[in-house]
Amino acid sequence: LDTFVLKFTHIFKKSAFQDQVRAAMTCIRFFTHKAKSYTELGGRQKWLLKVKDHLKVYLQEVSRTSGRKKAQCTFRKKMSAPDVSRHLSTVELQIEVTKFLHQCEKLSGLPSAEMAVPTLFGNNQMKMEVACKVMLEGKNIEEGFGIAFRVLQDFQLETAAVYNKVARQLLKRQKYSEIRQLLKCIKESGVAAKNDGDNVILNCLDEFEAIPSEELDNLIQDMDRDENKIQAYLRCHKLRSAYLVAVKLENPRAVQLVQHVRQLAEDSGEDVVQAICTQWLSVHQSKPKSWLAQSTKK
Repeated sequence: LDTFVLKFTHIFKKSAFQDQVRAAMTCIRFFTHKAKSYTELGGRQKWLLKVKDHLKVYLQEVSRTSGRKKAQCTFRKKMSAPDVSRHLSTVELQIEVTKFLHQCEKLSGLPSAEMAVPTLFGNNQMKMEVACKVMLEGKNIEEGFGIAFRVLQDFQLETAAVYNKVARQLLKRQKYSEIRQLLKCIKESGVAAKNDGDNVILNCLDEFEAIPSEELDNLIQDMDRDENKIQAYLRCHKLRSAYLVAVKLENPRAVQLVQHVRQLAEDSGEDVVQAICTQWLSVHQSKPKSWLAQSTKK
């Protein structure tokens, strides 16, 4: 046993029957200590069960002593009942995460060795890494999305940052259908803002040249708002596609967007797109009042 284990085994034995909170924290350290994969953590789940036991005993102690004069015991670590309940919820969720990722690594046959395995006992950045890992290591996005979504909600994490990171990883792996599955899961989560899914696609477009044209069109077509689709097509230099979406909008917004597409077509020398924009504008663009006045006089 290394120095860490010897030290905390001593503390654990000393505190287990006296200081339930400190004993629980020691168990968490035993669980996470120098772990390199979730395969390894899967074999340490007994420590998480011990954490639950210690915290439950502590809650019972708090309940029994409530309203009575507490004995002076300054060395015991204290925690409020709501904080203990939150810790219990974290442990429950970590058990679920551990079982899921342990099974994923077992099925893949390749434990993902890391310098430090992310767990829910770290800071918010580490918790976000857990959410990403759960989504990316299942057989598909949908399989791990439910657990990852609970992590995001329970700890009030930056959902957009996590979704964008996952989408970029899927892009690197050329799993375009999984990006579309991610969009579907985001929409069905029930708490997503209207632009959340669209922003995931827009954030992927920095590397649009690496995406096959058909896959790129499929991703953009899965976006919700037409104006976001137009923005996406313009960023990918697909001016004709942007024009075809723009003309479906109501005036005067359609006119503004088609004028913008025509200007970009002129700047880039796309004569065909410039011509169809000009033709559409000749029919749908409002005539100047002075022209109308002259027409009336005649």
